[in-house]
Amino acid sequence: MAIGEMADAGKLKLGEEGALALARQAERVVAVKGKKRVTLDMRARPPDTEVLGAMLGPTGGLRAPTMRVGQTLVVGFDPEIYAEVLGLGKG
Repeated sequence: MAIGEMADAGKLKLGEEGALALARQAERVVAVKGKKRVTLDMRARPPDTEVLGAMLGPTGGLRAPTMRVGQTLVVGFDPEIYAEVLGLGKG
């Protein structure tokens, strides 16, 4: 698998508008916060507040790690979600 573009979230501050623009490029946003998973169908145009709530941390920056695979944007880390979007299967 090749990485198309990589950026340091600590140095690149997207803010609300940047996060929304990133989300709008995807068909699906999957956000993981601890054990909680939120899946947003971006084709259904969820409210901006819902999208931002899933993507931004308490300081207003994009939560890490964030990656886009095809038309899916993944925010946060969960091994099962990564395996699903990367097509790795379980185990």
